[in-house]
Amino acid sequence: MALVSADTRISELLGELHQLIKQTQEERSRSEHNLVNIQKTHERMQTENKISPYYRTKLRGLYTTAKADAEAECNILRKSLDKIAEIKSLLEERRIAAKIAGLYNDSEPPRKTMRRGVLMTLLQQSAMTLPLWIGKPGEKPPPLCGAIAASSDYVAKPGDKVAARVKAVDGDEQWILAEVVSYSHAANKYEVDDIDEEGKERHTLSRRRIIPLPQWKANPETDPEALFHKDQLVLALYPQTTCFYRALIHAPPQRPQDDYSVLFEDTSYADGYSPPLNVAQRYVVTCKETKKK
Repeated sequence: MALVSADTRISELLGELHQLIKQTQEERSRSEHNLVNIQKTHERMQTENKISPYYRTKLRGLYTTAKADAEAECNILRKSLDKIAEIKSLLEERRIAAKIAGLYNDSEPPRKTMRRGVLMTLLQQSAMTLPLWIGKPGEKPPPLCGAIAASSDYVAKPGDKVAARVKAVDGDEQWILAEVVSYSHAANKYEVDDIDEEGKERHTLSRRRIIPLPQWKANPETDPEALFHKDQLVLALYPQTTCFYRALIHAPPQRPQDDYSVLFEDTSYADGYSPPLNVAQRYVVTCKETKKK
């Protein structure tokens, strides 16, 4: 029943999103004439080689209108982003409900049949579709945006992806990519599933063994303070694996779509670090262990 109601709501939201996209285009078309006027006014000023009081007054009015038009379009785009976020949340809720019910769709087969290549593709898609934080002027990025850690009382929800510190088969401890199943407030512990189907394990772990992954990408152009900086120690997901390892930031992202460049600790190299490797913002988190192994 829950799956059906989720499908209905998703259908409604897609309809609302379609209307918002149409409104965006209408708003843009409506403001086009004013932008053309601004350009033509500047061209006339250059031709006459003077800035008269008339042109000053005219441009002030044109720019005031352009600013209002831009704000109106921005508001519609923010509403659109809210709709997309709600759709993604409902899709995630539906996935978890289907998982609990033992139902799977073609795009996400049961864990026991998922090939490693499929899993790696899903992880890459998750990183690519992580939403970019777009704040209002003067608004600071929230916790779990880029390098900003979760608040101390934060509890990850079922379905959230986390870095989890578990004991490996050989007895050593390692950080793995996991999915939250539940959290017990009484015991102060999480139940998490190893994301790698080859593990097929469920772990019960204390909060200190869990690091929530970012829920938004940070924009280097507007919020560079929300990114890890060069030479900062982090835990990063090693490419084509589901394990996190200690690494140094070699270079932070320069554009919103860019990855981090990191140097993994690796004793097989003379300087103790691997050559630079790219890791998405989604899979780079604060390192809780400061001592080098």
